[in-house]
Amino acid sequence: VPVVVTLHNAVLAGGRTAAIYGALERVVARGAAAVLGVSPDLEERMRALGARRVGHALVPAPARGDVPGPEVRGRVRAELGVEDRPLIVTVGRLAEQKGLPSLLDASAGWGRRTPAPLVVIAGDGPLEERLRARIEDEDLPVRLLGRRADVPALLAAADVAVLPSLWEGQPLVVQEILRAGRPLVATRVGGVPGMVGEDGEAALLVPAEDPEALEKAVVRVLDDPALAVRLGAAAAQRATALPTEDDAVRQLTGLYRELVLP
Repeated sequence: VPVVVTLHNAVLAGGRTAAIYGALERVVARGAAAVLGVSPDLEERMRALGARRVGHALVPAPARGDVPGPEVRGRVRAELGVEDRPLIVTVGRLAEQKGLPSLLDASAGWGRRTPAPLVVIAGDGPLEERLRARIEDEDLPVRLLGRRADVPALLAAADVAVLPSLWEGQPLVVQEILRAGRPLVATRVGGVPGMVGEDGEAALLVPAEDPEALEKAVVRVLDDPALAVRLGAAAAQRATALPTEDDAVRQLTGLYRELVLP
């Protein structure tokens, strides 16, 4: 029976764990009839490990719901107390992968602006207490919201959405940001550039672990309303081409059909 493997993210580890994962990856790469990766770096890794057939995996966007209107944006901004100051939104697990220390570094610079933006982070995870302690110790303009069930509304309220990740596949939150039509500043990692296009097309892209570049890119959006509008419109346009569940099913069934009935 042909085996098809889909890789959704990189495995980063050290020491003995890295050796074990490396051996397993080689077994998977060489034993599978086909390997699909959600980002170019994963595809290249599988080719380097000897995979016979490598392709790009489609990640279906979340089911399309109603885009929150201006009244929802106003309600969320009032709830957060940012009627008259910029709102910067990050959504993701509070874990090493998400690059949140760089976000906090950048927030120190944003905090010197008048009015100072509020940075909100929606999500939970193992770094929560460490991040909270740093926010309090350094008096950063950042608020941890915990897990939210109203992410579309939160994104609709944002002046800028930020993705500071160290590595990614095809993050669903980027699909949600595109759907919301919000300006995005993201790190140039994994499958993110393939989702948003070149730097300045539907997002501003910066290197990972570069707080200064992140700070400056967000300031560009905040200080240039025309740029913010253009990025948001381009994001909404790219959202219309996001893959659906039907697209992903067609890709996999077509691949299985080729492998079983060559």
